[in-house]
Amino acid sequence: MTESPRAALTYEDGALLRQGKPFRMLSGAVHYFRIHPDQWEDRLRRLAAMGANTVDTYIPWNFHERVEGAVDFTGWRDAERFIRLAGEIGLDVFVRPSPYICAEWSNGGIPFWLSGRTRALRTSDPVFLAAVDGWYDALIPRLAALQAAHGGPITAVQIENEYGSFGSDHDYLVHLRDGLRARGMVELLTTADGTTADMVRNGSVEGAMGSFTFGTGVAEAERLRVPDQALLCAELWGGWFDHWGEQHHVRSAASMIGTVEELLAEGGSVSLYMAHGGTNFGLWAGANHDGVLQPTVTSYDSDAPIGEDGSLNDKFHALRAAFAPFHDGDLPPIPDPLRRQAAASAPLVPVASLLDVVRAVPAGVTAPMPLTFEELGAEDGLVAYQAEISYVPGAALTVDVLHDRAVVFLDGVRLGALARDGEQTLDLPGTGGPGLLTLVVESRGRVNYGPHTGEGKGIMAGVRVGRRFAHGWTHRVLPQDEPADPEGAVASGVDAADGLAVAVFDVADPADAWLAFPGGENGMVWLNGFLLGRYRAAGPQVTLYAPGPLWRAGRNEIRVLDTDGIGSAVEIREEPDFGPVEEFIGA
Repeated sequence: MTESPRAALTYEDGALLRQGKPFRMLSGAVHYFRIHPDQWEDRLRRLAAMGANTVDTYIPWNFHERVEGAVDFTGWRDAERFIRLAGEIGLDVFVRPSPYICAEWSNGGIPFWLSGRTRALRTSDPVFLAAVDGWYDALIPRLAALQAAHGGPITAVQIENEYGSFGSDHDYLVHLRDGLRARGMVELLTTADGTTADMVRNGSVEGAMGSFTFGTGVAEAERLRVPDQALLCAELWGGWFDHWGEQHHVRSAASMIGTVEELLAEGGSVSLYMAHGGTNFGLWAGANHDGVLQPTVTSYDSDAPIGEDGSLNDKFHALRAAFAPFHDGDLPPIPDPLRRQAAASAPLVPVASLLDVVRAVPAGVTAPMPLTFEELGAEDGLVAYQAEISYVPGAALTVDVLHDRAVVFLDGVRLGALARDGEQTLDLPGTGGPGLLTLVVESRGRVNYGPHTGEGKGIMAGVRVGRRFAHGWTHRVLPQDEPADPEGAVASGVDAADGLAVAVFDVADPADAWLAFPGGENGMVWLNGFLLGRYRAAGPQVTLYAPGPLWRAGRNEIRVLDTDGIGSAVEIREEPDFGPVEEFIGA
């Protein structure tokens, strides 16, 4: 009779065991989806050199199923390769595949096409669960084959993420738990919640070991721990993320290591969030909502021990010293620093105005009322709304429920900008009459945490001229692919305050670089066709990380699409600039 597979990790009398022997999980969060795949091995080796014996990673659903039914596990999305790499380096894997991940990631990892279809996210709503089951049918068997029980590196699986701070649908947690087991997951199941009794109560489910998330709070976690279960901080916040318009958040090495050592002294295990933050490439950065929308910056450096470009800091060395006594032998050697390109500058040459870029996109769906991004199948970025209007002198234009910002043109003349947390009305020209109204609407980041998770983007209600609705809308969805020069654009440049511009660098020896856009206002950046992310004059982030694998020997083209003001140059800088700092410790 074949013996059933057994979990590598178990717990007994408050202690964590691996294959029946006392064990401390010394983990750090490293997200494959925030790292160029050619750099996965480097970042994992740096994690091992830090003294970690485990890596934890989320699996963001929306990264793998951008179009419903088209699930992708290739290239950058080859999570199995990342997990196998970790195992080859000698790391266990703590995998977090729940439908929702938070992670300051767009929509908390939930696909926009699903959140546009049901309001009952993270519940036992049949529409939501049917989509989850389809995703799990594609994902979980891949992970099941990589479990320690079958010779792979996966030793722990998180059922849901901080559910106790969101909802109270116990049937939903049971469905996820049972779905994991039914699809072959035999390793240790966990939940993760903050350090309040209410959060723990609503986020827990039978058959899963509870764990905690905090910046400080070891004593409270120990008090809330179920007596037989091991003490695990699944997210010890050693740093923090940034929103546009704020300062860059840092946490001192002394503060971080103090909490880590307190946890270890209590017999606990730890996963540092983040050990290596990486980058919110493309438009994957999420947002918070606390009275106003708070979009997250492109960088996810998070003041982590292993920096966005793999550089190592005092936190790395403090953790290496703290973790070393838990290993039988010497830790792996510290990898050499990665190379960076030397400082350089190239002129940023305008090639088309924002309206020219819009006009180059074929007209799409027409409708009496403006449609949302979700109704248009637009994941993120920019959508242009156009309608013929007529108005009397003194009339004003109002956008009802705008998510998130709109640049307004009338007959090709820029009138201004509207925003969900700013002005939502502007005066039309005093002459009155007919005109073609164009609103270029920007999604600035889908909310990833709290009750606003899953909210829609675009014009959510209507557009009014005076008190009267404007009807008859044409929509143009701007793709996330790099914009080509519109037909008729002049290669030597045009007179455009906003829109598309190009810079060229000749590179002899490709390596990592930090890019700055002095004078730029609000742009998206493509390097050799790859969307690096966004910059904003509001800061704090000044430089964008451009990984070495994206560069070529010879000619490299950078394209910038700025909705508000094109800068004069693109600069390669030798050091990152995340803006003015403030000490911050997550509660």
